[in-house]
Amino acid sequence: MLQQQGNRKERVLVKGLKYAVILGIAVYIGFLLHYVGGSDQKFSKVKEEMEQVVDTRRLKNAGEQGLKRYYGLNGTDYEGVLCYVATTSMSAQELLVIKVKEESQVQEVETAIERRLADRKNDFAGYAPKQVELLEHAEISIRGTYIFLAVSPKASVYRDTFSKSL
Repeated sequence: MLQQQGNRKERVLVKGLKYAVILGIAVYIGFLLHYVGGSDQKFSKVKEEMEQVVDTRRLKNAGEQGLKRYYGLNGTDYEGVLCYVATTSMSAQELLVIKVKEESQVQEVETAIERRLADRKNDFAGYAPKQVELLEHAEISIRGTYIFLAVSPKASVYRDTFSKSL
């Protein structure tokens, strides 16, 4: 009889552990879908929310022309482009949000961002260590068809706004 009670406790414990593991997996999947998944949000809405927090004293709208000049990408190839660059050449600050038309375009944008960051680090190396540090702590996020980059002391604020806008 004592052994039956022990077996029953083990079965209850095992059953409880199974439910806990299933719940943990469900929470993890939910987390992945929310934070890694894409968004069906219209670009105009994301752009509007981002423009409300942009520090226009330090950043100016470079638009699709800036995307071509600084990243070597053609803005008409994408569903939407928000490109802000520093108002002065002595600053590395930038903000970029792109909504690609197809997920296959994500890699080319990501490569252009990596190249831009490396070039900017080289530009500022040796004489502007604070700007190099900003570049090293750039916030980058890819959420489905959206790509985000912020090089700024306010990068985390920009990233939070971006994430919430999706």
